[in-house]
This record gives sequence, structure tokens and C-alpha cells, in this order.
Amino acid sequence: MAKKKKFTEQEIKHLEFIQDGISRFGSNSFQMKGWMLAIVSALLGFFASSDNTKFAVVAILPVLVFWGLDAYYLQLERKFRGIYNDVIHSEKDIAPFEMPFQNYKNGKYAFWDVVFSKTLLFLYLPVILILVAVYLFM
Repeated sequence: MAKKKKFTEQEIKHLEFIQDGISRFGSNSFQMKGWMLAIVSALLGFFASSDNTKFAVVAILPVLVFWGLDAYYLQLERKFRGIYNDVIHSEKDIAPFEMPFQNYKNGKYAFWDVVFSKTLLFLYLPVILILVAVYLFM
């Protein structure tokens, strides 16, 4: 059985600080999805009342903006999780309250990897495809 590490008071506070950031970024990501759906719904409502298909095309822009913002918050959340895991497992020597983001650049921490992650791709891409279909076939 592996030994459990005893954390100092500073390490515990550091982990709480990191966890607060993770929670905040998760909350922001959730809000991005809600705002995107609200704006797209409003623009589709204008389309339905006016029969102007340009509203469907215009709705693609906020989807792309919110996709980028959501990816940014998810990227930060992943970086914070990387720091959290490294503090817990002592894989890297991280001083208390240090946030070495420069160690988390590639792979799952890269912006474009986050943009095309399953969690974002399966939400934002279908919305864009639906808006394009509305524009082309209505």
C-alpha cells in the first residue's frame, strides 16, 4: 500500500486556491453555453417572425465567439487541474501558491486541442450546422 502524503497548511491552502479557480472556470464555461443558446434562440425567434434567413447566418457569429470563450475557460480549467495534480502527486516541485502555467502548453492544454475537444465540438458544431441548414433550406 502506498504511503499517503501529509500536506502542510500552506499546501492545503494552495490546493483550495486552485480548486476555487477550477470551480470558477467550470461555472464560466456553463454560463457561456447558456448565453450562446439564449442569443441563438433570440435570433431564431427574429427569423421566425420576419422570415429573414439572414438572422440564421448572423447567429453563427455569437456561436463562434462563445465557442472560443468556452474553449479559453476550459483550457484554463485544464491547466489548473494539471497544477492541482502536480501539487498532489509531487511530480514537479511547485512552491506554495505558485501557478506555473508555462508548464502546461501542449497536448490537452493547447487551445486548439480544447476547441476541438468532444465536450465543445458536440455542442457548438451541431448548432452551427443547424443554423446553416436553416439558412440554406428555409
